[in-house]
Amino acid sequence: MTRYIVQRLLLLPALMLVYSFVIFVIIQAPPGDFLTSYVATLASSGSSISPEQIQALRHEYGLDQPFFVQYLLWLQNILSGNLGLSLEYQRPNADLIGEQLALTMALALMSFVITWAIAIPAGIYSATHQRSVIDHILTVINYIGVATPNFMLALILMWLAFAYFDVSLTGLFSPDYADAPWSLARVSDLLKHLWLPALVLAIAGTARLTRIMRANLLDELNKPYVTTARAKGMAEWRVVLRYPVRLAFNPLVSTIGWYLPALFSGSLIVATVMNLPNIGPLLLRSLINQDMYLAGGILLIYSFLTIVGTLLSDILLAALDPRIKMES
Repeated sequence: MTRYIVQRLLLLPALMLVYSFVIFVIIQAPPGDFLTSYVATLASSGSSISPEQIQALRHEYGLDQPFFVQYLLWLQNILSGNLGLSLEYQRPNADLIGEQLALTMALALMSFVITWAIAIPAGIYSATHQRSVIDHILTVINYIGVATPNFMLALILMWLAFAYFDVSLTGLFSPDYADAPWSLARVSDLLKHLWLPALVLAIAGTARLTRIMRANLLDELNKPYVTTARAKGMAEWRVVLRYPVRLAFNPLVSTIGWYLPALFSGSLIVATVMNLPNIGPLLLRSLINQDMYLAGGILLIYSFLTIVGTLLSDILLAALDPRIKMES
């Protein structure tokens, strides 16, 4: 296993190089550039800028350079330890992303915990009590959870909280603590607001994982080794938890590779609807305004998390199921 991990880590720089080029192609694909969006914004507000100033800014930002020169300059910045300069904010991209990172990770961690804490027990219960009343109720709830868009659910919960409890649940802080320094009071205020967006982000994932867990556990419970264990007089809970549950975990663990970056993004639409100060709205704004270095930096982080998540999935799968052989 150690050899496999080392080999995968040695491939990481090459994979990141390929991803960086693909990302740069994608963010350069839309017509125009940051200055095109900037000039259009000025025109909509009744202001204007001379062609000479536009050309000077284009030269200053390096937008007059050929595609490959821009890519190499961006890659040079990354290799030197920074993600470049945001064209819109005129600040280092690493600082902009870092400001949102702590809150993004707090939201992602709580969403992850809620998802797995509900999905695993619910899936086990549904599989071991197949066709029971509670199994049918959970099945209906899971279908609704998968079918309902997260942003619609966020709007409904926000309306219910405001209409019946007179509580505004947009953002992660109350107005008094939005720009306040960190303290116990600010942490307490964060926890009061964090549960709803975490729950909204967790619901769809919980519904999917519950169905996967139920289906795979049902498949395992019908295999001969389970029948043999029952025939030997082993307690039912031991029969279920010792082997079938471990094997039913495999498909869930394999989803960590895509689940990790998805949690980091915090769902673009949900984060925008709920006014969450995380990475998602920052990426959306950078794409709309064609702030290519900021968008590229965030997408590069997503790619890195995907690779790390896939490696973590492979390691956990080998630990859970000794039948899996990790080959280079």
